Amino acid sequence: MQAYFAPEQMAHDPKQFMWEGRLCDPKDVAERTQALLAALRTLHIDVHEPDDYGVTPAAAVHASDYLAFLAHAYEEWQTLSNPGMEVLGSHSPYYNARVESLARPPCPSTSIVAKAGYYLSDLSSPIGPHTYTSALRSTHSAVAAARAVREGASSAYALCRPSGHHVRHDCAAGFCYLNNGAIAVAQLREKFARIAVLDIDVHHGDGTQQIFYRRDDVLTISLHADPIDYYPFFTGYASETGHGAGQGYNLNLPLPRGTEDTVWLAHFAHALERVRTYKPDALVIALGFDAHAQDPLGVLDLSNECFRAVAAQIRQLSLPTVLVQEGGYAVDHIGASLTAFLEGFLERRPTGLPSPRR
Repeated sequence: MQAYFAPEQMAHDPKQFMWEGRLCDPKDVAERTQALLAALRTLHIDVHEPDDYGVTPAAAVHASDYLAFLAHAYEEWQTLSNPGMEVLGSHSPYYNARVESLARPPCPSTSIVAKAGYYLSDLSSPIGPHTYTSALRSTHSAVAAARAVREGASSAYALCRPSGHHVRHDCAAGFCYLNNGAIAVAQLREKFARIAVLDIDVHHGDGTQQIFYRRDDVLTISLHADPIDYYPFFTGYASETGHGAGQGYNLNLPLPRGTEDTVWLAHFAHALERVRTYKPDALVIALGFDAHAQDPLGVLDLSNECFRAVAAQIRQLSLPTVLVQEGGYAVDHIGASLTAFLEGFLERRPTGLPSPRR
């Protein structure tokens, strides 16, 4: 297996985010990436720097007006009275989020304050001076992994940071700015007719769902904590099954807080059965580890042995597979989680790294 990561992905340096009514220290810190890279070294997996593919792959998934905002938001923000501050939205405009429509019209106002409210869904996605570069290079890691699989590799891993599965066609959210997984799908679709996306992050992959909700050539499945009382709150319910041509091609499996390995794996078996009946030509895994029992933002109670078992079952699908890194914020545990997952996926013997409590 080859892995892909660009050093510029480390430059994104958020200072804060809003969580449960209070401003908190950031959780998407560069140390997460260092822990994941260390795990790859432990497994003797080579990490390659992706080529610079520019914005073209992202433009296959995201609205041009949103991409323009993301590229210039920080620069425009500096014209306000607080230079040096991160871009955060202070307005949240009402719009009719019709499921049959992929995109809204561009923001009607030229004010950067208005655009921040329009294109940033919440207060968890601050834009700093290096955010756009890091996010764009994160997409390049996903593109490189997808192209490796498209060109014949059985699998590849994209160490994406910032993550991407909360980004809609035209709106950032949840620590995410560009949808790496969706961009990987677009790359794979140049060769493969049918793609399945399997999201195991603790949060619902709302952005990925929205992008593909009207399509039958991409099956989207997400196992996540029940949004009735957990982020992203407004999507991720079992009743959301697709629209139009996409009806029946979106599956949400929400789980109650505190769910442990056995129950989670039972729901995962249902997800795998749906993948098998769909008969995709390739698979994208949105690989979040924030369902781990020790994650500071997670509310599920999974162990590393669960991640190992999940990976082994994914391997048994025998599909060309792109692994796209999503969440996981327990810096002291995320490396061991990735190690366990890849050991299961690659049929490696356990390295003996300590496991957290179950």
